[in-house]
Amino acid sequence: MPELPSAEAAEPAPSGPAAPLVVPVLPDGTGYRLRLFRTPLGGRTAVAFTSPRLLAATLGAGRPWIRLAEPALRALAQPLGVTALTVDPQLAAPRPAPVAAPLPAAVPAPRPGRTDGPTPLVGPVGAARA
Repeated sequence: MPELPSAEAAEPAPSGPAAPLVVPVLPDGTGYRLRLFRTPLGGRTAVAFTSPRLLAATLGAGRPWIRLAEPALRALAQPLGVTALTVDPQLAAPRPAPVAAPLPAAVPAPRPGRTDGPTPLVGPVGAARA
């Protein structure tokens, strides 16, 4: 009886390392640091793109970036507690502008004809209720 191929033999052989990713970075005094983002639900994620054109289309032209392989990107993000990786995100919203000063607490304006005392729950004796 002929021997059936194993599941391992059915898998294709690896074709070599994956193409490096385009990773947005932030310049600092000594070089660059990894730029992290937030997911729509607020979780932290590393972000990478498959081309500089896609990075520019999403984040804007002129953003600094470096090429990294996926394992290297994950190795940089993991000590920071970031395990998620988002490749080629479709939408990036700008950071909201900071508020210059806290807004004052809303104080209701006094209504004409009101006294400083509590609002009566019932009217005078014999008055009709509305």
